[in-house]
Amino acid sequence: MSHDVVLAETRGPVALVTLNRPQKLNALDYALIDRLMAVLDSIEADDDVRAVVLTGAGERAFSSGADIACFAPSVRRGPAAALRDFVRRGQRLTGRIESFPKPVIVAVNGLAHGGGCEIVEAAPLAIASARAEFCKPEINLGFAPPFGGSQRLPRLVGRKRALRMILTAQPITARAACELGLVNEVATS
Repeated sequence: MSHDVVLAETRGPVALVTLNRPQKLNALDYALIDRLMAVLDSIEADDDVRAVVLTGAGERAFSSGADIACFAPSVRRGPAAALRDFVRRGQRLTGRIESFPKPVIVAVNGLAHGGGCEIVEAAPLAIASARAEFCKPEINLGFAPPFGGSQRLPRLVGRKRALRMILTAQPITARAACELGLVNEVATS
């Protein structure tokens, strides 16, 4: 169904999974995270599917990260509610992607900010379009990357490079992300 926040289709042995909130730059809200987890459960149970390609709908973003408006009520209720509702949900998602028993290839077709970047970090393989952009903007909101990125990013790019990304919130290009080891390759077409 086209109004679903996550689309999934099978193309031979590959499941193409698309984050489908292009009007919100595929921002991660509770419904999208929960639906993506359910789609991954279904794919894991399908013996005919051998790999997953995960991308974002539209031309502008893979995922702009957390939908702050969606998570704000949890944050306002205090640290315990934010941890329970927001952080743990995102950590379960990135942990699921990282340990998924079938290869997950992230096709980054635009912005990969915040939680979107954390999904890229968790995936075993990542291909970026030349227009892709990666950013760790959480510091601007007063917290560290909440979905495990403060541990995954240093393992991928090195401690000092990770700290620079996390502490400056400066976006990097697809080419820079490839040079750092955040993505495997930049697509030429």
